Amino acid sequence: MSLKDQITEDMKTAMRAKDSERLGTIRLLLAALKQKEIDERVVLDDVAVVAIVDKLIKQRKDSIEAFQKAARTDLADKEAAEIIVLQTYLPARLSADEVTAAVKAIVAELGAELGRPAGPGDMGKVMGAVKAQLAGKADMSQVSAAVKAALAA
Repeated sequence: MSLKDQITEDMKTAMRAKDSERLGTIRLLLAALKQKEIDERVVLDDVAVVAIVDKLIKQRKDSIEAFQKAARTDLADKEAAEIIVLQTYLPARLSADEVTAAVKAIVAELGAELGRPAGPGDMGKVMGAVKAQLAGKADMSQVSAAVKAALAA
């Protein structure tokens, strides 16, 4: 069963259970998926679905930060609850050590391809390779910090 099918099934389950908060979040997710499919005239695979879920989680985190600055804890709590629902559709996240090890391996590969050690000027190349391998498996801000550290060494 694809991730998109799983989300649809979860929506049906939430409807039967009359779980309105979960249902609302799943409907927002399905709307975002449908919008992407219509805009780009494609059928989304699991990788694209994970990317959209990641994007929605990032939006929720930004909203929580804004709501907390405005002292609107009620809205911040609602966004936090949506994040919990959305995170169920992400694959298991890598630990900080696993991210660092993966980044170091990619930097070493790139250095071998270039015939020289990869340096800070190769940040774009490294990030492109890292995104291809770790998309959806790790927080990209954490990955970016690991890449900067690996290239500076």
